[in-house]
Amino acid sequence: MSMIVNARMYSVCPAAKEAWRTLIRWVMRRAGVDWQFFDWDPPNLLSDLWARDDLGCAMMCGLPYSLREPRALILAAPVPSAPRYGDRSVYFSDLAVRADSDYRTLEDTFGGVLGYTLKDSQSGYFALRHHLLPLERKGPLPYRAIVGNLMNPKGVIQALADGRIDVGPLDSYCHDIFRNLDPAFASQVRVVATTAPTPMPPLVSTAALDAATLTRIREAFLAVATASELGPVRADLVLKGFVVPEPDDFNVQKQRAHDVEQNGAEWP
Repeated sequence: MSMIVNARMYSVCPAAKEAWRTLIRWVMRRAGVDWQFFDWDPPNLLSDLWARDDLGCAMMCGLPYSLREPRALILAAPVPSAPRYGDRSVYFSDLAVRADSDYRTLEDTFGGVLGYTLKDSQSGYFALRHHLLPLERKGPLPYRAIVGNLMNPKGVIQALADGRIDVGPLDSYCHDIFRNLDPAFASQVRVVATTAPTPMPPLVSTAALDAATLTRIREAFLAVATASELGPVRADLVLKGFVVPEPDDFNVQKQRAHDVEQNGAEWP
């Protein structure tokens, strides 16, 4: 089977896309595999990409990973280098508002318009829902409207900048890459709250890899942290290195999504 590679989740701008390609090409050379990059840009849905069975290496949101049957093979997961991650392979959802707004806390946005990305997204939907669940248990959410289908963090930032929403969730690692590589775009918003951490989305394979190939790929990802030639790439991607998480690490996303679906209201 011919296998493909895709790093769309964190290819948030052209410079990030090129950095991920450089890094993954290095990993593939070191691991002795020759797979082809496959573009699957918006508005194509990531869920359609993740349903394929020929992914040699692709970033997959932890929630769809935890729900997928059969589960994909975990290759590695990023460890962001920004101090707030504490050298852990975790991320958050930054709840952002327009930079020039008067909002200083999440409570200040009550009465406004709340946005989200897609209903199968951990960072763009379920993390926000779980954060707001204590409010939902008490009654209707204190927002006059909820706007969905903003696709990704870029869409949330654009919706905030355009004034279409007052607050929305940003995958914190996407946000940090934007702030590093496209600071003018990122400067249009600021953060008023942050959700609880969850395990970082892993790089996975949906194809059948033999044990030796899987070991070589994992070892190559682990070697990224100390490869001097990748220093500029790690800096661009706000990346410390990689770890190999356990499949059950991602059950927390599935449990939180279950809590939302059992105890939350229906969102438009």
